[in-house]
Amino acid sequence: MSDTPAESVPSAEAPDFDALTRDIAEVPAVEVIVTVAVNLMSAAAVKLGLTEEGDAYKDLDEARKLVTALAGLLDASTTEISSFHAAPLRDGLKSLQLAFREASVVPDEPGKGPGEKYTGPIYA
Repeated sequence: MSDTPAESVPSAEAPDFDALTRDIAEVPAVEVIVTVAVNLMSAAAVKLGLTEEGDAYKDLDEARKLVTALAGLLDASTTEISSFHAAPLRDGLKSLQLAFREASVVPDEPGKGPGEKYTGPIYA
């Protein structure tokens, strides 16, 4: 029998939350925002069928949600992350919005597409 209580023994399965907290504390906010934006962009591209797998994971309802979330994030954070970071993210967002418009069987009216309440109308 061990003198160490089972609760205090580090497990390979249990994450070290103290270490994770220290790690995230060292990451600048701009990097967190940009990382989240890139993850949203990547997920939206998959749901739009823009990956090598093509239509295997295509789901326009899911893509709409992701593109709208990305647009909201960029709208809210553009002044915080500088144009150096924001410009390429806005370009990527516009590309996703155009891809959504192309993929839609019944396109949304200008200004009604995903994220357009934040970006304004996107025209093909």
